[in-house]
Amino acid sequence: MVKLSVVIVNYNVCYFLEQALLSVRRAVEKLGQPVEVFVVDNNSVDGSVAMVRERFPEVHLIANRDNPGFSRANNQALRQARGQYQLLLNPDTVVQEDTFRACCAFMDAHPTCGGLGVKMLDGQGHFLPESKRALPTPAVAFYKMFGLASVFPKSRTFGRYHLGYLSPEETHEIEVLSGAFMLLRKEALDQVGLLDEDYFMYGEDIDLSYRLTQGGWKNYYFPGTRIIHYKGESTKRTSVNYVFVFYRAMVIFAQKHFAPGRAGLFSLLINAAIWLRAGAAVAERLAVRLAPLLLDAGLIWGGMYFLKTYWEHNHKFAPGLYPLRYMTVAVPAYILVWLASAYLSGGYDPPVRTSRMARGVFVGTLLISAASNFLDAWRFSKALIILGGVWAVAALVGRQLLTHFLKYRDLRMSERRQKNIAIVGSGPESRRVRKLLEAAGVQARVIGYVAVAPAENLVPAGAEAYYANSYSGGSGAYQPVEEPLGELRQLADIIRLYELNELIFCGKDLPASRIITLMLSLPADPPVAYKILPEDSQYIIGSSSKDAPGDYYTLDIALNLYQPRQARAKRLLDVLLSLGLLATAPLHVWLQPHKARFLGNCVAVLLGRRTWVGLRYTAGPARAVPAVVSPADAAVSATPLNDTTKRRLELLYAKDYETSTDLRVLWRCWRRLGGR
Repeated sequence: MVKLSVVIVNYNVCYFLEQALLSVRRAVEKLGQPVEVFVVDNNSVDGSVAMVRERFPEVHLIANRDNPGFSRANNQALRQARGQYQLLLNPDTVVQEDTFRACCAFMDAHPTCGGLGVKMLDGQGHFLPESKRALPTPAVAFYKMFGLASVFPKSRTFGRYHLGYLSPEETHEIEVLSGAFMLLRKEALDQVGLLDEDYFMYGEDIDLSYRLTQGGWKNYYFPGTRIIHYKGESTKRTSVNYVFVFYRAMVIFAQKHFAPGRAGLFSLLINAAIWLRAGAAVAERLAVRLAPLLLDAGLIWGGMYFLKTYWEHNHKFAPGLYPLRYMTVAVPAYILVWLASAYLSGGYDPPVRTSRMARGVFVGTLLISAASNFLDAWRFSKALIILGGVWAVAALVGRQLLTHFLKYRDLRMSERRQKNIAIVGSGPESRRVRKLLEAAGVQARVIGYVAVAPAENLVPAGAEAYYANSYSGGSGAYQPVEEPLGELRQLADIIRLYELNELIFCGKDLPASRIITLMLSLPADPPVAYKILPEDSQYIIGSSSKDAPGDYYTLDIALNLYQPRQARAKRLLDVLLSLGLLATAPLHVWLQPHKARFLGNCVAVLLGRRTWVGLRYTAGPARAVPAVVSPADAAVSATPLNDTTKRRLELLYAKDYETSTDLRVLWRCWRRLGGR
């Protein structure tokens, strides 16, 4: 009989899925009983399916041709699963070697346990409070959504959502399990049913947990084992879309399980919270992005007011004051041109370079001066425009210098800040990490490696395998080293001595349980980021916080398409093309096979919801918007292109991107601009 069935639903997180499956493989070995593992892929385009087939032939792979959602995908595997216990596991997790053994033993000892959750930690070893939760009744949801749960996390009244008053180090009976790790008894599932497919994503774990308790089963939080959950990677939890999807799922739950009166109140509270949280998220994002620009605008305006006053009293050709519209309309227009020109010139791109800022303001000054020649009513003083441009450069550069100095205590703005990294593992794996960092062009200084065993052998004299203590990513400058920095027991001292910013653990040399123990045991000050290189993987994986997307160093080539200056140029081209196509639509729209969709695409691109040319067969970053056409669509071939060729063409497009490429693709794909 199969003891355990593991079900993982994946969507475009290939690198994290690989690490999760490696940890599952080790945990299966420790369990010592029959286990079946399912991966349901929801039409990923990042090579996940090929990776699973190549590296994990023992896995039962279900490759969907579309994305049916989290609940439906899990149910696909659960209907085939035969295990006595069935585990729903997120792809952005790492389980300890003893996790399956400890959890199955707990379930064996508690026959009334229908569902089990474990102690979850984020990528930095911090406890995730959603490891244990209560049912989101209207009162509990109200306290959570309006911040009272955060202010009083340990209160039995206000802190019920995450049960903050219960110790995370003790086993507790709870109401709601986390869908990231949800161990279920097959007998209980057969009784209460599978996941409710009305939930596309989020809320299905709350619904199933509630139905288990209603069916007479108990749910437990079990801290006897731990897992890492890179919360934020498989779903971007800081986005406005997350706010809407998550809270709408709670409305579905209320309408399904609460009495009509309570459900109505709950829905009212939820909808109020949705708009409140969504508005706060948008406001916060705008504030962060606009704060430097608004500060710069204020500095320039203040300087222009001083210059205007000085010029009126000392150098103005015709005596008298400038009209009110000069400071209220003309100067704000000048500032807008200067800042836009500086932004487009890369003046705000890191690393900051004064030459870019000066070039942008210079171009803006020329534009302002030229435009003023055609507007007699707004022609005030060429001298003030030139002096204003000089002051704008001084103000913008000065503000950036001050900001930089307050953060780094130096004035070397153009230097990229290198991280100090140490590798925790054996000599061979340390060398592999260095090669990966070099290939990825990571700006970092590898101080050395920390031996995992006291008697780590040193490299013989003349060996070429060891690299520099002061390696800088991409420089290729290596010096032989003779010995590791120290041993694991000295890790805390090594962090302080070498002022490390990051540790990379080698999964081949350290079991997940040991890595987690080290994360928990190391002091919080100074703060250090943690990453893991899974065994035989090409990706170094980590996450900076529970609310941040996971990140990784890979062998991927740096793509020109996503560099800030090229991205701005592409966006500007999209806007201009959309405006031009809409303005001239009566002349050419009849050439489009799908006229309504063509006009819809013009509007969508103008609003930033789509781009004319981009990646359609290859996974891009989360911020990428859907593309109307792909560079692969413009390829001339006697036979249809397969998916591999299409992805290769798109990679070449992204790597060597120029705006002229988009124009060539659009010319060849003119009649496809009404595509979906």
